[in-house]
Amino acid sequence: MGAGIAEVLARGGLAVVGIEVNQDALERGRGHLENSTGRAVKRGRLTEDAQREILGRVALSTDFADLGDCDLVIEAVPERLDLKRKVFAELDRVCRDDAVLATNTSSLPVTDIAVSTGRPTKIVGVHFFNPAPVMKLVEVIATVLTEPDAVTRVADLVRSLGKTPVTIGDRAGFVANRLLFGYLNQAASMLESGHATRDDIDTAMKTGAGLPMGPFTLMDLIGLDTCLEVLDAIYAESRDRRHAASPLLRELVTAGLLGRKSGRGFYTYDKSAAESAAEAAAGPAPVVGVVGVGPLADAIAALCDRAGAELRDSAAGLAGCELIIEAAEDAEAGRALLSAAAQAAAPDAVLAVTSADGPVIGQAMATGRPAGTVGLHLPDPAGTLAEVAATVATAPEAADRAADLLGRLGLTVVRCRDRAGFIVDALRFPYLNDAAAMLGAGYADADSIDAAMTLGCGYPTGPIADLDRLGLDRAVTVLNALHTETRDPALAPVPLLTEHVTAARPLR
Repeated sequence: MGAGIAEVLARGGLAVVGIEVNQDALERGRGHLENSTGRAVKRGRLTEDAQREILGRVALSTDFADLGDCDLVIEAVPERLDLKRKVFAELDRVCRDDAVLATNTSSLPVTDIAVSTGRPTKIVGVHFFNPAPVMKLVEVIATVLTEPDAVTRVADLVRSLGKTPVTIGDRAGFVANRLLFGYLNQAASMLESGHATRDDIDTAMKTGAGLPMGPFTLMDLIGLDTCLEVLDAIYAESRDRRHAASPLLRELVTAGLLGRKSGRGFYTYDKSAAESAAEAAAGPAPVVGVVGVGPLADAIAALCDRAGAELRDSAAGLAGCELIIEAAEDAEAGRALLSAAAQAAAPDAVLAVTSADGPVIGQAMATGRPAGTVGLHLPDPAGTLAEVAATVATAPEAADRAADLLGRLGLTVVRCRDRAGFIVDALRFPYLNDAAAMLGAGYADADSIDAAMTLGCGYPTGPIADLDRLGLDRAVTVLNALHTETRDPALAPVPLLTEHVTAARPLR
C-alpha cells in the first residue's frame, strides 16, 4: 500500500520521500514500485521515459529525518494502534510544524492517533483503496480537532491526482468499510448457521445482486485476518452486532487459514486443482403453470418464452404441468390460488410459492401437499438467478426436482433454507439499511456514500441509488420480515426509510 501511494503521488508530478523500517523492506518497496510501473509499460499505459520520470521522483530512505522538508506525510504501516502511535511520535519530532500528517488507516479511529501527537489539529485520515494506483476513491477523514485548512489541503491534493475525495467524520470503518464489512460478516454468519452453502451464497450475490465477486471470494482476497481486525475495530467503537465478528471467521484466523495469502481460507487455493464449473441442467424445457397475474407473472411468461417452455395459465391445463408457480401480488391471494392449483396438479408436480407474508411453510401447509412445495424467489425477475427455499416439510427429491426444472428454464439456481429474504435480499437489504442509517445521521451525503461503494469497492451502483431503484417499500417489507424473524434491532428499518415510504418519496 505504501508503494502504491508513493506511485500515485509521483505519477501526479510530486517529489516523494519513501521511508521503510529497514533496508530489506526498502528494497521490497522499490521492487513494488518498479513492478507496478513496469506492468503499466507492458500494457501500453506508460512509456519507458514516463516510468523513469516517476521512479526518479521517489527518493527511498530508512531515515525519518529525510522527511523534514515534506509538506504532507502519509503513514501506511500495519493496522496496529501502538505501532501507528510510535510512528507518529517520530513524525511529530522530525517534521515541520506546518506539515500535515496523515494516516492511511482503514478502520482505526484517527482521533486516537491525533491525540498522541503534539499537533492534533494537523492530523487527518487519508484512506486510499487497494490497489492505490487503480482505485479512484480516497476517504479524507477529519477529527473534531482537525483544522479545516488541513482537510481542504489534503482533499484538494487528492483531487489533483485524479482521485475522488470523500470528506467524512472520524468513525471506525468510515463509509466503505463500515458498510462492506457488516455485509461480509453477515454472509459468514449465514454460512455458519447452515442457511446456504458457501458456493450458493457467492453465486447468489454475483448473479442476483450484480456484485463483482461473492462475499467469501472477497474475504479470501482481502485476507481473513484483515477482515477480523476491521470488524473488531468497528465493533469496539459501535457495539453494533452486525460487526461482532462471526465465530467461524475468528476460528479460521486462529487456525492460520487467512485466505489467498495462506493458500486456504473459505476456499482452498491449490494451483494444481482445476476450478470446477457449474453445469447447466440438461433436458427439455419443462411445462410450466403460472397462477396469478401481475409483473412477476409476466416476467415468468417471458422467461418461459425465451427458454422455449410451454406455459399454461388455465385451471384445465395445470394437470399436465411439471412446475406450477404461484405469482400473485399478495400472499393471501397466492395462498388461495396455489391451494386450488394443488388440487388439479399431477402428483409429481412441484409447487412454488413466490408471495409469502412469513415463512414459506405457512403457504406450503395450506396446499395440502407440503412435501412437494418449495419457496421461489427471483431477486430480479428479468435476471437469471432463481433462489429455491426448502421448508422443513419439503421432500429432498422435490427440492432437487425444482432446481432441475428451473435450471432447464435457463436460470442459475441456488438453494437455501426457508428464511426471510432467502439469500440475496437477506444480505442486500441490511447493508442498504446501514447506508440509510448513515445518511439519516448526517454522517455522509448520498453522493459520498454511493461513491464510496462504487469507486472504493467496485459495486455496480451505490446503496442509496440501489434503495431508490429497488423500492423503499420493498426494503422496509424485507427488513420488517428479517426483524420479525430474528428480533435483531440492527435489522429493523431505520426511521429515514419508513419516513420516505410514508411520504412516497425517494431518498434522492
